[in-house]
Amino acid sequence: MAIDFTLAPEHEEIRKRVRTFIHEVVIPASAELSERDRDGYLRGIFALREQAKAEGLWLPHMPKEWGGMGLGHVELAMVQSEAAKTRLGPWVLNCSAPDEGNMHTLLHWATDEQKERYLRPLLSGSKMSCFAMTEPEVAGSDPTLIRTQAVQDGDEWVINGHKWFISNARRASFAILIARTELDVPEGARGANTAFLIDLPQEGWNDVREVETMHGSTGHSEIVISDLRVPDGQILGGRGNGHRLGQYRLGPARLAHCMRWISQAETALDMMVDRALNRYSHGSLLAEKQGIQWLIADSAMELYQCKLMVLHAASKIDKGEDFRTEVSMAKHFVANSLNRIIDRAIQVHGALGYSTDTPLAGMMQHARWARFADGADEIHQMRIAERTIAAYQATGSTNAATGGLPL
Repeated sequence: MAIDFTLAPEHEEIRKRVRTFIHEVVIPASAELSERDRDGYLRGIFALREQAKAEGLWLPHMPKEWGGMGLGHVELAMVQSEAAKTRLGPWVLNCSAPDEGNMHTLLHWATDEQKERYLRPLLSGSKMSCFAMTEPEVAGSDPTLIRTQAVQDGDEWVINGHKWFISNARRASFAILIARTELDVPEGARGANTAFLIDLPQEGWNDVREVETMHGSTGHSEIVISDLRVPDGQILGGRGNGHRLGQYRLGPARLAHCMRWISQAETALDMMVDRALNRYSHGSLLAEKQGIQWLIADSAMELYQCKLMVLHAASKIDKGEDFRTEVSMAKHFVANSLNRIIDRAIQVHGALGYSTDTPLAGMMQHARWARFADGADEIHQMRIAERTIAAYQATGSTNAATGGLPL
């Protein structure tokens, strides 16, 4: 079984163009933007988007027939890892969450009419979206427990419920909303939920607040839904398919998060090494001290593992193989490695790392979110264990659950 993650010459050229664009255009422009000047900030980032289009670096994850670059997941990993060197990078290329995952979802599940109405504006960058699934009253990692209900009334559905941590909701022109429509399906069973396309703003969709988090109020909204009416034609993917649709969306979306987290981990490691080479303490540079060398070595090894896990999972998606276990493993491992590597970088920087004079403090606040976003660590561990046990019971070996590699 050959495993070769070498990029084709044309894809290597794309990676280099993305790197140049991010470092020479996006990062310098971002440094001059101030969110206090909202109008100037918006003009600046939309101008960057137009430059990305002109450079042919728009929608790397979408097929060419839909205006994208037509990259597979392995090639996308290279693009995302370059773009995420700055917070705005993926957004400038129009491959950021949650829109990226929603584009894939609409492409796979939407009718032709729905694609023209909802997907086209996302691809052009003229509209933004959100995915409304999680609820405060039940475990967000278990969508079979969703309490938001949609009850049919003629050719309409009346929806009532409570959502929170709905990323991008305040900026969204529409939502993909998951609600329980099959009230006779037992709690905990699949097949009870349906996805609806909800135009925003709309009567019955009540934006309560942006939830304050460790890194501030950054767009995770709490929503109360009261007698919201939508036509039957707004169902996405068929009645009762909400769970399948959500799982289809989350697999590649989790891996895309990992791609961006690898970029942040690499940035932290670069900062760690640079600090070690330039900080003199107790008779030598930090880079010459064994304890610091261990921190650097452990981080380099973990980053290597992260990259291999993401690339292997991406290759399985591209081949149409079952990727669930590999994506769960990657999501868990990369999220935890990100936290560890940033923590080590802070430690090497000392008090400077704990301050906001470097990006590390902010990176750490965002990194903590990674361990429960799109499924908490423990949920992924549970699923990995279930599949490992099942593989052993079926074949007498755990090999199929550990990548199926010939080792």
